Amino acid sequence: VQCSVSGVDKGRLAWHLLGPRDRPSRRLREAGGGDRERQFCLARGWPFGEAERGTPGVGKTTLGKELASRSGLKYINVGDLAREGQLYDGYDEEYDCPILDEDRVVDELENQMSEGGVIVDYHGCDFFPERWFHIVFVLKTDNSVLYKRLETRGYNEKKLKDNIQCEIFQVLYEEALASYKEEIVHQLPSDKPEDLEDNINQILKWIEQWVKDHGS
Repeated sequence: VQCSVSGVDKGRLAWHLLGPRDRPSRRLREAGGGDRERQFCLARGWPFGEAERGTPGVGKTTLGKELASRSGLKYINVGDLAREGQLYDGYDEEYDCPILDEDRVVDELENQMSEGGVIVDYHGCDFFPERWFHIVFVLKTDNSVLYKRLETRGYNEKKLKDNIQCEIFQVLYEEALASYKEEIVHQLPSDKPEDLEDNINQILKWIEQWVKDHGS
């Protein structure tokens, strides 16, 4: 499936993708987990946006970049954005990673999200304004598959345990349901290589329909 957005102003169309989580949010830490799922959200309202989120290793970045390539939308990785702009608020010694300054990230993205035409890649979307998104896709991976992927990345035992626990309890999925209307939150499988193409096609079909419904 190919998605063309030529029928509408690309500046009015935006995606938001959510990527890997090195340090669980406060809510996840309270739940005893890291993150095993990935979410993908599309902004609400006329400016079109998506968010993808979930546990590291479920294929979020690959999905986001391929969607950007096929749709012609702009891709932004929040992790890269934070590193380049040093959008941090300290360092977490336990998880051995910087602490994201969520307010500064939102401020940094506000103009681009308001204009639309953007895919934002990050591990969670609970701190982003609800008005940014049309739809949320949670990418879910089998625990055994996820463990091997994260182990290959060199995750320490603490990170491995937290992320697997988060997958078991579906913390990120519940977090998405608590942050956005239930009807815009969906789960997609991400266990096998063929799941990637299936997910891309499904999301592109959704975008194509959105363009038809909202295009000029």
